Amino acid sequence: MLKNIFKKQINSITVAAALVAISSLASRLLGVLRDRILGGKFGAGQELDIYFAAFKIPDLIYGLIVLGALSAGFIPVFTKLIKDYKCDKKTSAENYQVNKEAWLLSSNVLTILFFALALLSILGFIFAPFLTKIVAPGFNLSDQALTAHLTKIMFLSPILLGISGIFGGMLQSFKRFFVYSLAPIFYNLGIIFGAVYLVDIYGQVGLAWGVVLGALLHLLIQIPTIYSLGFRYSFRLSLKDKNVLTIFKVMVPRMMSLAISQVNLLVITALASGLAVGSLTVFNFANNLQSFPVGIFGISFAIAAFPSLSAFAFNKESLAKSFSQAFRQILFFIVPATVLMIVLRAQIVRILFGTGNFSWQDTILTMNTLAFFSMSLFAQATIPLLVRVFYARHNSKTPFYLGLITVFVNIILSLFFSKTMGVAGLALAFSFSSILNFLLLFFWLYLETGAIKFKEIAFSVAKFSIAAILAGLGAQATKYLVWPYIDMTKFSGVFVQLISAALVGTLIYGFVCYLLRSAELLDFMESLKRRFPFKKVKLDDQGEARGL
Repeated sequence: MLKNIFKKQINSITVAAALVAISSLASRLLGVLRDRILGGKFGAGQELDIYFAAFKIPDLIYGLIVLGALSAGFIPVFTKLIKDYKCDKKTSAENYQVNKEAWLLSSNVLTILFFALALLSILGFIFAPFLTKIVAPGFNLSDQALTAHLTKIMFLSPILLGISGIFGGMLQSFKRFFVYSLAPIFYNLGIIFGAVYLVDIYGQVGLAWGVVLGALLHLLIQIPTIYSLGFRYSFRLSLKDKNVLTIFKVMVPRMMSLAISQVNLLVITALASGLAVGSLTVFNFANNLQSFPVGIFGISFAIAAFPSLSAFAFNKESLAKSFSQAFRQILFFIVPATVLMIVLRAQIVRILFGTGNFSWQDTILTMNTLAFFSMSLFAQATIPLLVRVFYARHNSKTPFYLGLITVFVNIILSLFFSKTMGVAGLALAFSFSSILNFLLLFFWLYLETGAIKFKEIAFSVAKFSIAAILAGLGAQATKYLVWPYIDMTKFSGVFVQLISAALVGTLIYGFVCYLLRSAELLDFMESLKRRFPFKKVKLDDQGEARGL
């Protein structure tokens, strides 16, 4: 049974998104636990500022090279080369022969990627002290030296994550979302191990080795399934291969798009390093919290929808249907999440980080920063889907040019708001630019394809926006009703208030959506019924289960 779970192919976008979302939830819960451990050990102070600054350059390399190749080019090209998705009953040797051309491409890409990442990591290792001065100009010399040391260690992670990223692209193409979704969980487990055990042995350096361990686990968990699908690595190094050239052609604009985004983060890091001590930590903690619903709902649906978007990219009616369904489902979940996060931000921050050396002042700064981040959750959650529509149509230039505009706006706003509002101003600037990016992508997509059902989307959004507002009011009222009966100075009291208000808000949202006959709620419920393990599923003439 466990073997079948690892090899199971998932064809439904909603089910695939739900699976990725559940795993993303587990991964992000571990991420919250990781941040709680870090906050409790060090507080929002210079130690964690150094750690987050050291993380930036290695993460930039991974983001540019791997995400650029994977998101924009590799999956569409690899998917076209796969000749047989139904290979569960074949041996791995048979699977290799069926998809030999695809595997040869994978080997070629892995070889090229390995040498590229190794070269960049070596250069990064050599020039780490210089790079640190750019990333964290506000640090003193000793802090910059320690940041450079941690950065050198972390340069091992892009190589491991790069190989793992290509494996993940193969799994997505074969619709093996379960194993793919496990990798981030193991990545966070490695970082947590570093924070809990390695820090006690090596000090702050243990945090860097935890990142490397997490990257290794991220890679190892995917290898058995990749092997069972038929992949066998064979050394190939051909830059003139037509499929590699196709990937490279799409990859370059995507890398440029990611580059301006990464430059944006580097500017924010540099600005935060010159603010009050702990500002960089507060920004990252708040950013990780607001990324929680974005990852669970936005990215999960975007990942699950990408193969279908690629298949229907040039069929206007099919593309409009797939896009509209995924877009509305994302907003169905993200709108109430936004309202509840704003209403319950103080309780969320206190529960998750209010321990050890994480002070009340740290809590106030984090919750204020989180509130400004939350303003743009709807935009951040839908941008991954919008961008993937352009990628599916082999157009990565448009997201680049539009992203260039929004990043320029973000940098200007960050410089302005950070002077008067500190770290919270950085979050406010980020939200304004995210909303601008969303609007530009959304309307440009309509102008280019016409594949947006405005009335359908607007009607659905109106329904669950009303439900979300009522849910927020219900959650706020519950906070005041519960307050006289609990001790808000204790963890248990804050926890009871948070859970009670969140539960009431969620129930109100679901009830109002049901009364309004929200199509997204009904579709979600129907999808759960079809996947209920004890429900008998009718077979079609070919013996395939319908509704998968």
